[in-house]
Amino acid sequence: MADAALLAPVIPRSKVVCVGKNFHEHAAEMGGVAPEEPLLFLKPNTAVIGPGDTVVRPPQSQETHFEGELAVVIGRIAKNLAAEDALDYVFGYTVGNDITARDLQKSDGQWSRAKGFDTFCPLGPVIETEFDLSQATLTSRVNGEVRQSAPLTDMIHSVPEIIAYASAVFTLLPGDVILTGTPAGVGAFEEGDVLEAEVTGIGMLRNPVRDALPSS
Repeated sequence: MADAALLAPVIPRSKVVCVGKNFHEHAAEMGGVAPEEPLLFLKPNTAVIGPGDTVVRPPQSQETHFEGELAVVIGRIAKNLAAEDALDYVFGYTVGNDITARDLQKSDGQWSRAKGFDTFCPLGPVIETEFDLSQATLTSRVNGEVRQSAPLTDMIHSVPEIIAYASAVFTLLPGDVILTGTPAGVGAFEEGDVLEAEVTGIGMLRNPVRDALPSS
């Protein structure tokens, strides 16, 4: 493993489905209350990069934030699932980082551009097919300093609830990814920083940061 350059463990066939404000304290730090139903948005599959790949800060944004998250990888075509059946459609779990241009999120009034830049969805390092969420903690670091730490049991909407809710809107395809929300502690990063997102039982996703190169 030490000699291998890992790729993203999955390049979604169609989409990355994300859930906003799925931890009470994060909803509060964003200036609001948690929604009663999962708050869904999408990232394009072109945003996906792998472990060790570089997150590129675009020139359009002066305030980029990290958001470490548990990522669910769909294994079977799923539509209109009941929550009690949802886990039967999961292939496995990995770690994600929902990179966000926070200033654009505020100015645009919607999230597509702010969440959708190339490199804004690191995934990895592996897909774990035997994962006990009830025992897992999510930790995010910038340059080795802990910025986020919370048990995944603090999620407002559970993984089965999220999958069922999303499947009532979109047909979920094998290889699609669901990011399940981030805890409190999100914040800015700069060129030269190293971002880490880790979930116990899965592993650590690490990505360096650089600013976009000037146009020639």
